[in-house]
Amino acid sequence: MKGSSMNTHMGNIVIDNEVIAQYAGSVAVECFGIVGMAGVSMKDGLVKLLKKDSITRGINVSLDNNKLVLDFHVIVAYGVSILAVTDNLISNVKYKVEEFTGIEIKKINIYVEGVRVID
Repeated sequence: MKGSSMNTHMGNIVIDNEVIAQYAGSVAVECFGIVGMAGVSMKDGLVKLLKKDSITRGINVSLDNNKLVLDFHVIVAYGVSILAVTDNLISNVKYKVEEFTGIEIKKINIYVEGVRVID
């Protein structure tokens, strides 16, 4: 199990990276302008919109000096400011994930993999 851990006066707490990715993904798709997470096929080089149940495939969670590093592969809505959407995503995810896990976020990398027109 790959996870992020912290020591408390009561013992050690380990949070699986999949749990952090699931929570961060649910926060991300609530942000204005984010259509969803993107899955990139290395074999074909194709990008596809991931369904809600496989949202964690578009997020990579790693630990660097006991701080989280999150990589998001997203698809944004057509016609919105990418800078505004990504700033909103970073601030929401940083605040909510740090509150949820108690672990500081060092860096959030956002890779815009596509643009979609929202119906």
